[in-house]
Amino acid sequence: MKYSHLLIVAAVFFGFQKGQAQASFKPGLRGGFSFSTISETRSSYKTDFYVGAFGEINITKIYGLQPEITYSRQGSDNVGYYFYDNNQNEIVKSRDLQLGYLSFTLLNKLTFGPGIQIQFGPGVDVLVNDNLDKVEMYNDLALISGIAYRLPSGLTFEARLKKGILDVFDSSYYNDRNDYYLLGSYNTNVNFQLGLSYAFGGKK
Repeated sequence: MKYSHLLIVAAVFFGFQKGQAQASFKPGLRGGFSFSTISETRSSYKTDFYVGAFGEINITKIYGLQPEITYSRQGSDNVGYYFYDNNQNEIVKSRDLQLGYLSFTLLNKLTFGPGIQIQFGPGVDVLVNDNLDKVEMYNDLALISGIAYRLPSGLTFEARLKKGILDVFDSSYYNDRNDYYLLGSYNTNVNFQLGLSYAFGGKK
């Protein structure tokens, strides 16, 4: 084997060893405000909360993985629906819809500069409580993206968008009283999160 090949192999080997030495794991907690709605509904945003735990796996100084488990209260406020009275007059009203999800997320994190992070990854949401008249979809798939700023102490300020993919309502959603909701054909969860997280162990 040529000396140049040996040098390349040695460089790759020691580079890999260095990357392994940089890898670390830190547990943490996260929580904050949740601002959510359901697309293609006549409604307003619901303000609520989310809380969860995570494991921060720093593979290099720039790239890391973060598996998370989070309870998130979502839904929409003032969702419009209509019904007919005894004289067959159409009456339009509204109500708040609440969906509570247990979210399992695998987040990718890219860190630049002193602590600026770009976050993105997939998530699986499991419906654990709700006030719906009829549940169409108990699970949801989501795409998460966001930005964050991490302090050396391990405290991080986060802002994220979580966009559901699956249709959570039947387009003719109604209840036993024949109240018909004003829905489109593709109703997905839209959730903005603004909050804090803290990784135990402080600076990398």
